[in-house]
Amino acid sequence: MTHDSSLAVVILAAGLSTRFKSATPKVLHSLGGKPLLEYSLELATALTDAPPILVVGPETETEIRAWLGERAQLVVQSNRLGTGHAVMQAQAALEGRARHVLVLYGDMPLLQRGTLQALHERATATDAAITMMTVTRDDPQGFGRIVRDASGQISAIVEQAEATPEIAAIRELNVGIYTFNAAFLWMHLPQLQPSPRKGEYYLTDLVGMAAAERLPIESLQTSDPLETLGINTRVELALAAKTLQRRINEHWMLEGVTFQDPETCYLDSTVTIGRDTVILPNTHLRGKTTVGASCEIGPNSVIENCTIGNRCRVTASVLEEAVMEEGSNIGPFGHLRKGARLCRGAHMGNFGEMKNSTLGPGAKMGHFSYLGDAIVGADANIGAGTITCNFDGKRKHPTTIGEGAFIGSDTMLVAPVEIGAGARTGAGSVVTHDVPPDSVAYGVPARVREKKDQES
Repeated sequence: MTHDSSLAVVILAAGLSTRFKSATPKVLHSLGGKPLLEYSLELATALTDAPPILVVGPETETEIRAWLGERAQLVVQSNRLGTGHAVMQAQAALEGRARHVLVLYGDMPLLQRGTLQALHERATATDAAITMMTVTRDDPQGFGRIVRDASGQISAIVEQAEATPEIAAIRELNVGIYTFNAAFLWMHLPQLQPSPRKGEYYLTDLVGMAAAERLPIESLQTSDPLETLGINTRVELALAAKTLQRRINEHWMLEGVTFQDPETCYLDSTVTIGRDTVILPNTHLRGKTTVGASCEIGPNSVIENCTIGNRCRVTASVLEEAVMEEGSNIGPFGHLRKGARLCRGAHMGNFGEMKNSTLGPGAKMGHFSYLGDAIVGADANIGAGTITCNFDGKRKHPTTIGEGAFIGSDTMLVAPVEIGAGARTGAGSVVTHDVPPDSVAYGVPARVREKKDQES
């Protein structure tokens, strides 16, 4: 999508969202791993380099500003007197900036770039006073009705609250997305009058003004009714989530990823996946997770903000802010917590857990073990039930296990402690002191034999 410096964007997000029944602003609720408002911001920045103007209410200003940072200019609509009034609040910031003004909303996350690009291109080509988006569907969702004259030209938009039964029966709807000729907008916006029933100022009345002056009005009808779904309730949020998930999964299937059951796989829009990877049922990929090529992920796995290399396997496991290098595997029922790393070819079996630890290249941690604040060398073996006792009640302490070491089942490694390369511990040992390389330790507490070749 090309950027156009002659376009300014205003995003309306000042609604009270009473039907959402939430202490969190509706536009900050998550969809596909991002707040609803993020989708409109991304569309705006894809169209123009100029930061958008975001109109918010006084109740949500502080929270939205903290999340937003410097990505948009905030304008507060203290009195909610309709869409026309909302744009009036942005006039001082927008007037004189651009040839066209695009109006978007903070709760339409399914709107696609291509549709907005087509709207913008039509507005630029025709230089109409108003170029507006419409949709035809059975559920009006509170949108205004498009009224056309005998020649098919748009003559007015009637808000649902003001509609007669005959007009309310119209199914071509105004979704509220407009590209205005800026000169027309700033000249006519102050002429808006409050509506008789609600006393609000509607942008839709500008259509009637343009029609009365016989100024050109263009429209673009979207082919996908769900694209203009506005999120007013959590029911609609769930519908949007399902629609967005279908789009995401279809995108990756077309990029060479296999989904055994796409309906049960849940991916955030920020996830990336390599070719020939297979995603098995009931898998959740969240945040900034990256999955390499030729992997097998799932079933029943939850992976969040992780980096997974090529040819890895994750079976029925939970991973959080962890790294799996090429050819490593985990599961079933493994847990990689923040800072965990499986190096190339490493294996972590069922019911294992790692936190802030590294399992070296080719190392194996079969089952029922915990590594916390530990570094395990290449080709070491961690026996079943091994635990690094890394916390003394006040501080965390490290454990180091050298290359080729063999840790016997049920070994307790009381940190800080170091197991040398090639060393071994006997089953059930409680290791409280360092074990030199190529030696054997066993017992409670464990005692060290100097060298493995000195055993009798």
